[in-house]
Amino acid sequence: MEMFIKLLYSLFLVLICNGVPSVGQKKRETLLSEKVSQMMDWASKRSVIRMNGDKFRRFVKAPPRNYSVIIMFTALQPQRQCGVCKQADEEYQVLANSWRYSNAFTNKVFFATVDFDEGSDVFQMLNMNSAPTFINFPAKGKPKRSDTYELQVRGFAAEQLARWVADRTDVHVRVIRPPNYAGPLMLGFLLAVIGGLAYLRRNNLEFLFNKNVWAFSALCFVLIMTSGQMWNHIRGPPYAHKNPNTGQVSYIHGSSQAQFVAETHIVLLFNSAVTMGMVLLHEAATSDLDIGKRKIMCVAGIGLVMLFFSWLLSIFRAKYHGYPYSFLMS
Repeated sequence: MEMFIKLLYSLFLVLICNGVPSVGQKKRETLLSEKVSQMMDWASKRSVIRMNGDKFRRFVKAPPRNYSVIIMFTALQPQRQCGVCKQADEEYQVLANSWRYSNAFTNKVFFATVDFDEGSDVFQMLNMNSAPTFINFPAKGKPKRSDTYELQVRGFAAEQLARWVADRTDVHVRVIRPPNYAGPLMLGFLLAVIGGLAYLRRNNLEFLFNKNVWAFSALCFVLIMTSGQMWNHIRGPPYAHKNPNTGQVSYIHGSSQAQFVAETHIVLLFNSAVTMGMVLLHEAATSDLDIGKRKIMCVAGIGLVMLFFSWLLSIFRAKYHGYPYSFLMS
């Protein structure tokens, strides 16, 4: 009898240690299963799940949760006039679609969005005052500083977002973009035009040996490359940034590690103006025009060089804080 009691006691201890599911644990598992099932159902209908305050609190903030949620906080309503939000949303949709329709798709990561006009309480809860903003809410714990995407530095291209998602969740998304035939068509049209012109002037191709034509073409290529067009193509930065609180639009990025598309255009224009000033100075010194016209060209050239070089230097000072030198304007 004593041995039987000891056996029952040992069996009871084994059950306690190995885990007899408690009522609370069963309820937790059921709730988690329901949440995952609901998220999967939403993801099957839309690659980017639209959330409001209630959905955010229930499926992102409240435990239990064994999945990560990438959320883009945005303001897409027309009255918000957030052009960057629209561009970022397009890239975000490309990323989410690439994940949703890949063979590796699982319930480990979901992509969602919270619009300011549908979830302003969420913005207040997170003390957020700018859009668009990308945040990863990990499966365990609260978001860390590195869980907020550095949009101003890395841009919003889907490929850059995919690398950040891989760093934060270990989920690698192979970005697949829909086919875009605009580039090949434009290239084909350009080649056809060039070929047609060469055919029409097949008996007089001296223009191909014109040094001014080649010099102008080379100069345009240099100006485009030195203005940062390649950086824009790789990083996909926003055109400009609008402060949602003050409404002020910034065309020059305040960091030396990033730039806006508008900034590229401004630098391209200023470099072109400085180049034009140098050309005018050269022509004033070497041309056979009368002295009056040469003086006008000289003054115009000096004015262009001094004014636009000063603006270029002021942009440099704004991006490289602490640079001590300026010219004409600070």
